[in-house]
Amino acid sequence: METQRRRDPAVVAPQARIAAIMVNAVNAEELAAFWAALLGTTVSARFDQFVWLKPAAPGAPQLAFQEVPDATEGRRRLHLDVHGPDPESLRAHAESLGAVFVEGHDIGDFHWNVMHDPEGNEFCIASD
Repeated sequence: METQRRRDPAVVAPQARIAAIMVNAVNAEELAAFWAALLGTTVSARFDQFVWLKPAAPGAPQLAFQEVPDATEGRRRLHLDVHGPDPESLRAHAESLGAVFVEGHDIGDFHWNVMHDPEGNEFCIASD
């Protein structure tokens, strides 16, 4: 049986925020170019095997890419959800940049499309 941790009310947790979402990539430059074009942003920094994009909006986390020697196999534990006012156009734009449609899903009247970026990383496209 797991013991439940009790929070001491006198201890204040440090302030935290998501600063960047790091994606492993076999070719960090190419994947960064894909995501920059899809999100309408640009590269903000490069260092060694890392490429960071400018945040899509003030206060939003940066999307960043770390070049690794081998692709991660299997279903991902983390994926990005990309929302916009016209998800059909967004899907077409993503596909024109090299994304691949995987499958569509519905829950009630909410629809989303599962996609793969050019390296096979999953992401979803849905309406705002």
